[in-house]
Amino acid sequence: MRADQLPLFPGVEAKGQFVSLPLDVRALDGKSSLAAAMGAFHEHMVRQGFSPNTIKAFSGDLRLLAKFLGQNKAIGEIGTQDLVDFLTYLRFYRGVPCAPKSYARRVTTLKVLFGWLSKEKVIAADPAAALVHEPASSPLPEVLYDDQVERLLQTTKKIMERAEKPDPRPHLLVTLLLHTGLKKSECLGIRLSHLDLSSPQNPALYVRYEDPRKRKKERVLQLPPNFPSLFGRYQERYAPKERLFECTARNLEYVLADAAREAGLAQGVSFENLRMTAALRDYRAGVPADRLREKLGLSAVSWREREAKLKRLASRL
Repeated sequence: MRADQLPLFPGVEAKGQFVSLPLDVRALDGKSSLAAAMGAFHEHMVRQGFSPNTIKAFSGDLRLLAKFLGQNKAIGEIGTQDLVDFLTYLRFYRGVPCAPKSYARRVTTLKVLFGWLSKEKVIAADPAAALVHEPASSPLPEVLYDDQVERLLQTTKKIMERAEKPDPRPHLLVTLLLHTGLKKSECLGIRLSHLDLSSPQNPALYVRYEDPRKRKKERVLQLPPNFPSLFGRYQERYAPKERLFECTARNLEYVLADAAREAGLAQGVSFENLRMTAALRDYRAGVPADRLREKLGLSAVSWREREAKLKRLASRL
């Protein structure tokens, strides 16, 4: 490779295909090559905080597109039929099995790329908008029904108020997860300084990330009005100094498992099913999609799959 050439994606060799790329979307127009658009899109994904796995998968999908259409194809000349032909090729003529989940992701890749180019006014119309997104069918996650949520909360409250060895931690943890939909890693990352209890009627949690690449996921979540009093009892019992939960993830998993067992919930309780339960409760309550996506800290890509699952779950209740 000559010194003045760049790989199809920065840091990734595309099997001998190398071109010089503008990496700024402002340098693109409808006459720009597909390869140039892919280079700019790679930079966009990095800036937007896409996960390394998503960037790798999307990049691989787009290399297949460049191979099919030609990397010098002008992006303004790519139409919906070109994309349909590409997807048909992947499904039936490439000679390599295309699993439903891979196919669904590749449709998403096209929609994200061309949706971005259209939004940035690089192209006049989005050729991927008309593509039918057929998400791969995957098992629905476990969630708690309303009566099970009530049983769990009643159980953790009894644990907190029992005469012998009262423990407020299970009730605080379950209440927190059901109201915020936090991931396990986010829960463990809560510092005392992230809690704003200055207004007893409007307590809030600031979800922070130490990794700069995840700063876009930072957000402010409202806590239930009873949280300050719960925290007071928890603080008296555990006296945390820096973090809300100064224990291991495994320890909190045991707390949830014990609470589920005492509540008689055979399917168990975990961080993930409480996160999904929280999301489903908000979804059924009519929380707008954009607001719910932000509350859960999900990217637009991840939200598509999560929203589809919420819709399927809600239809079964």
